[in-house]
Amino acid sequence: MKIPLIYNLRSLLRRPVSSTMTAVGVALVVAVFIAMLALANGFRMALVRTGSPDNVLVLRKGADSELSSGVSRTNAAIIAALPQIATGSDGRPLASPEVFVPMSLDAASGGGDRLVVTRGVSAQAFEVRQNVRIVEGQRFAQGRDEVIIGSAIAPRLAHSAVGDTIHFAGRGWLVAGHFSSGGSAFESEIWGENEQLMPILRGEFFQVVALRLRSAALFDEVKRVLEDDRRLQVDARRESEFYSSQNGVLRLILNFLAVFITGIMAIGAVFGAVNTMYAAVASRTGEIAVLLTLGFKPRSVLASFLTEATFLALVGGFLGCLVALPINGIVTSTTNWSSFSTIAFSFLVTPRILLEGIIFSVVMGVLGGYFPARRAARMPVVQAIR
Repeated sequence: MKIPLIYNLRSLLRRPVSSTMTAVGVALVVAVFIAMLALANGFRMALVRTGSPDNVLVLRKGADSELSSGVSRTNAAIIAALPQIATGSDGRPLASPEVFVPMSLDAASGGGDRLVVTRGVSAQAFEVRQNVRIVEGQRFAQGRDEVIIGSAIAPRLAHSAVGDTIHFAGRGWLVAGHFSSGGSAFESEIWGENEQLMPILRGEFFQVVALRLRSAALFDEVKRVLEDDRRLQVDARRESEFYSSQNGVLRLILNFLAVFITGIMAIGAVFGAVNTMYAAVASRTGEIAVLLTLGFKPRSVLASFLTEATFLALVGGFLGCLVALPINGIVTSTTNWSSFSTIAFSFLVTPRILLEGIIFSVVMGVLGGYFPARRAARMPVVQAIR
């Protein structure tokens, strides 16, 4: 025979202050837990959205990032001549030899510098990366000292408004426009013409060649052709897989912080639940004796008190989810450890993260309620009556 749930509900209502404080403590822990996971998820998705399965990145053999790569002009021309590459609206191959250099720029707040990727691209880059859209102003003009700035990083830089002049590499560059790319890491970069940027940043070497294939199924064939050509000494990577792999270090750091910080807070919340439930047991010894006298078995008493603690934590879990929801979409920035540059991205709260927060709250409730519940179940009837 089980103890009715209404008994536990009435018990919680009789202790409004302690019940509320316990639920609030759990809610704060769950909110922080969700925020940390949303931070890691937002960073991961920014990199995942950067790549396309139809695109190939060609880097120097052995290079694990664009920053450490180098491709000569001659090799870039050989790569662009592959028959598997798609052609653009002008009939030219969709191949974009690119320069990739992190530059130190003045922050908008005036409180220091930000290390921002400056990417030199060809005219074909806007067809190779089909998610890039000009949202303000226009594209940079060929042959001129003009750049466009990603919409995520522009508010964080000084002199980044359309029409302003931003200074780096000893020259001034007219900001021709701002662009978006579906929330990808490109929105944290500055783009200009590769022929303008390469001589002053990297000499006569590109860092990477981006290709759009006629079909994603041609990747294995292109990879084999490029890597078997001894003249080139390059590696071919599917763009979507390459950028997804760039989040490894920071993702581990953020996940560790999520576990470490919320773990410390969870210990406090669990002790709060333990104190609340022990106080409930101490104040209801007479009720426990009556329940045992009426024939309720000790395991029913254990289940009843454990359910009460779990329900209290579950309420806190739902409150924590509600508190954390408004952070979804808030833009923040951090350092991309693969390029040591600033990357701006949004907190991303998903149903899965909310579910993990609810499960986390239930675990705290079970841990906080088990020992008080066991004490209530093992209490001798005679002692409880006294």
